[in-house]
Amino acid sequence: MMVGGIGVAIYQIETPEEVATTLRKALQFVDPDKLFPCTNCCMATLPRHVARGKLQALSAGAEIVRQELR
Repeated sequence: MMVGGIGVAIYQIETPEEVATTLRKALQFVDPDKLFPCTNCCMATLPRHVARGKLQALSAGAEIVRQELR
């Protein structure tokens, strides 16, 4: 299941902990090996620095949850 861990409608960059919270909620409904963290839509309209920051937060948030599951 793909879960939009970051939103693209705003330029605010999520924190890794905000992303992790979203992923934890999804884990109530799907096994960890079936969860695929992603954006909630295309990032083509975002400035590059915002898109990069959001992807870094997505990666860091996913890593937080991976560590918790170990």
